[in-house]
Amino acid sequence: MSDADDLRAAIRDVPDFPKPGITFKDITPILSDPGLFQAAIRLLAETAHGQAIDKIVGIDARGFIFAAAVADRLRCGFVPIRKRGKLPWRTREASYQLEYGEAVSEIHEDAVAPGEKILLVDDLLATGGTAAAAVRLLDQLHAEIVSVSFLIELTFLEGRKKLGDHLVTSIVSF
Repeated sequence: MSDADDLRAAIRDVPDFPKPGITFKDITPILSDPGLFQAAIRLLAETAHGQAIDKIVGIDARGFIFAAAVADRLRCGFVPIRKRGKLPWRTREASYQLEYGEAVSEIHEDAVAPGEKILLVDDLLATGGTAAAAVRLLDQLHAEIVSVSFLIELTFLEGRKKLGDHLVTSIVSF
């Protein structure tokens, strides 16, 4: 079995969470197993495709877990994209639609310099709204997005369609 197969096998389905009809993909078995966690970080780091990366950008909140570790592995900076009101400095913001309304993500306006090579990392690509907002923020800052990378992709929700022409990489697909 490959590392990706091992990761897939460890992801636990939690039915009816956070509400009836949704099957939550629980990554905590990966996080708690040193070998699986290291494999996830290595595979996500490989989505940089051998390019020199200036910064890893992680999406609030589970994306931080993987993005910070990938930044350490690739010896580059880490930048958080957070929910509105969580960052203490001047920010740029992008809104996106949720099933039940709208949400807003923010990034510090000086977090990424124009032309910096970015690997955008999150744990899950579902409908793509949160990731698309993150891409818009990075585009506003004139970053060069090398890859938008996810541990898990729910392909049936077609979230990658919202990410434009950016390279989208996922380790495990359902």
